[in-house]
Amino acid sequence: MADAHAVPHHDYHLVNPSPWPLVSSIATVIMMIGAVVWMKGLAPADSGPLASALLAKGDKALFFAGLAGVLVSMFGWWADVIKESKAGDHTPVVSIGLRYGMILFIASEIMFFAAFFWMFFEMAVFNEARAHVPEIGNWADTAAAWSTWPPKGVEVLDAWQLPLLNTIILLLSGTTVTWAHHALQVGDRKATKIGLGITIALGVLFTAVQAYEYSHIIHENLFFNEEAANAGLYGSIFFMATGFHGFHVLIGTIFLTVCLLRLLAGQMSPEKHFGFEAAAWYWHFVDVVWLFLFAFVYVTFG
Repeated sequence: MADAHAVPHHDYHLVNPSPWPLVSSIATVIMMIGAVVWMKGLAPADSGPLASALLAKGDKALFFAGLAGVLVSMFGWWADVIKESKAGDHTPVVSIGLRYGMILFIASEIMFFAAFFWMFFEMAVFNEARAHVPEIGNWADTAAAWSTWPPKGVEVLDAWQLPLLNTIILLLSGTTVTWAHHALQVGDRKATKIGLGITIALGVLFTAVQAYEYSHIIHENLFFNEEAANAGLYGSIFFMATGFHGFHVLIGTIFLTVCLLRLLAGQMSPEKHFGFEAAAWYWHFVDVVWLFLFAFVYVTFG
């Protein structure tokens, strides 16, 4: 009888049964329900202030419980992937599959940001055509609001101050992460650690500058002029596009931090370091998206 536990003679890796797909799915559902309940609220209008406060705390607890489950799932799942790599399960064929997966993930992220740029260009480029559309229902008011972009009365940011600073920060971080990647490829672990540490510091600095920029917008009430037609639309598009990019910078910074911790632990080698390579790809994607945001949202139509 053949040995049922014999080593397979192929280049593919059949993963062991894992709890993480189920756990992460359940945690994500809980988190999303908690987010909706938190934003919408479940307290009846006549429930009183005490009951409303208690229910509000419960709403937040549901969201953060789901978020904790998602984070635990991410940590456990990726830790298992690292263990599989150290065990030799990531054959050349598996490594190619991982690279294809990362490329497709970045492609999906490109489509995600394409939706925001599509809406922004719809407002910014085609406003002249909108202004001459025949009146249909309430369309005339909308067309009039779109006749200029940015909307009249909305004070926008100076692209050559904080946005330019953040552009320089991200471009510099792109060079340092490339330096770190090249250093790892040639076996210079010291230079890799330095370059990676500088990249992480620049990512933190970018986030701090953007947080200051947002606080300035809110304090000066730049995008919330109620007398300006369509001001809310401009502010919504601005915060959705730049805010989600800032969130991606935060994720990329965490990604690179994990790579640095693994490097300090003696992991990764010139031959096997796909985790770092994927993080570098992701960081360059974040850089490119910001260049488009800076060029069009801040400079051309700002």
